[in-house]
Amino acid sequence: MWIDTHCHLDAPEFGSDRAAMIERARAAGVAQMVVPAVEVGNFETVRALAHAHGLVYALGIHPLCVDRAGPDDLDRLRERLQAWRDDPRLVAVGEIGIDHFVPGLDPARQEKYFASQLEIARDAGLPVIVHVRRSADSLLKHLRRIPVAGIAHAFNGSEQQAQQFVDLGFKLGFGGAMTFDRALQIRRLAVALPLEAIVVETDSPDIPPHWLYRTAAERAGGAQARNEPAELPRIAAVLAELRGLPADALARATTANAHAALPRLAALDA
Repeated sequence: MWIDTHCHLDAPEFGSDRAAMIERARAAGVAQMVVPAVEVGNFETVRALAHAHGLVYALGIHPLCVDRAGPDDLDRLRERLQAWRDDPRLVAVGEIGIDHFVPGLDPARQEKYFASQLEIARDAGLPVIVHVRRSADSLLKHLRRIPVAGIAHAFNGSEQQAQQFVDLGFKLGFGGAMTFDRALQIRRLAVALPLEAIVVETDSPDIPPHWLYRTAAERAGGAQARNEPAELPRIAAVLAELRGLPADALARATTANAHAALPRLAALDA
C-alpha cells in the first residue's frame, strides 16, 4: 500500500476525469491521497473532494497565495479548523510555508502568514504540511520557536538542513524530482536519510517524473504531460532502487512514516 502524501487533486487539470484518475491510483496500489488546500477559496472544495472519494485533506494558505490573502483569511482558517475539528479526514494544516524562489513575493508577508499558521496548527493540535523552496533556514527559524511537526513537502535543501527538520519531528517528502539522474543532491538525501524520515508524494499535477517531463521546445508543441497519483509506485520504485530496498519494504516503511506524521490518517486507516 502506498500513500501519496501531497497531491492537488482539486486542480483544474483533473476536471475532465477526476474520479477515473483517483480509481487509476487505487488500481496502481495508492490506497490513500492527501489533498492540501492553498487558499481560503478552496477549503470547501478540498473537503468535499475528500469526502466524495474517501481521501484526506489539509487546510492552509500557500506562500504563493499570501499576497492575495485578505485581512480575515487567518481568522477564516481558525474558524474552519474549529468547525471541522471532529472530521477524521482533516489531517493537517497545509500547504503552508515560505518560498524564496519565485520572484516578486513579499518575504515579510510570507513569514508573517507562516508563523501565524504554525500557531493556528499548534492550537488546533494538528501537524503541518510545509512548502520548502530555497527557504529551509527561514522555516527552521520559526519551527524552533513554534514546535509543530509534520511533513516537509518536496524537500530539496541540504543534508544538514534535512537533519534539522528530522530533529524537529518532520518527515521529508520525495517525489518526481528524485527520478532525474541529474538531481544529485535530492538523490543523495534520499539515500542518506534514515528510512523512518521519508514519505513519498507526487505533488500532482506538478513535479512530473522524468518519463512525463517535456522540454520547453516540446511543451511549445503541446501540453505538458500530466502527473497524477497513479505514478507514485513507479516514482517510489526509483527510491527503492537507490536505497537497495524491495518495493514492498519501502511501501510498508513510508506508509508507517505517513501515519506517524499525520496521526489522524493513521486512525482513519486503522
